[in-house]
Amino acid sequence: MDKLHRMRLAKDAMDRDWADPGLDLDAVAACAGYSRFHFVRAFKDAYGETPGQYLTHRRIERAEEMLRCANLTVTEICTLVGFSSLGTFCARFKARTGLTPSEYRAKHVGRGASLIPGCYAMLWAGGFSTARSEKHSAAGPAYGDDRESADRRAET
Repeated sequence: MDKLHRMRLAKDAMDRDWADPGLDLDAVAACAGYSRFHFVRAFKDAYGETPGQYLTHRRIERAEEMLRCANLTVTEICTLVGFSSLGTFCARFKARTGLTPSEYRAKHVGRGASLIPGCYAMLWAGGFSTARSEKHSAAGPAYGDDRESADRRAET
């Protein structure tokens, strides 16, 4: 595989998993088949920015979209786009856009369609864990089994 193809694989992985706060340099470098140190140099040569800068850029773009369209708090958006620190998110957002997230929202909201309700935006962005019907293999009593056991003990 040539170098550019490897870089595209890694960039695709970052584009796919941009919201995962656990996305780390080692995992992305493994997609390209490089060590983390060689990967940083090769990625910067290919795209003009480090993988960390690229990932932050993608996350800020998504945050801009959510601030314009969704009725979510800045903290909720911070978490949904993959930042684990609100302070870091606000600082990086301001460095990129020149505005704080709240200023950005105030400037861009109110032009056009109404905001998407937060519950729908959270569900769409994966912020809610959905209920799953999984059978547990634990050998515990089912509902009502305690009563039957007590009735049997009383009969003896």
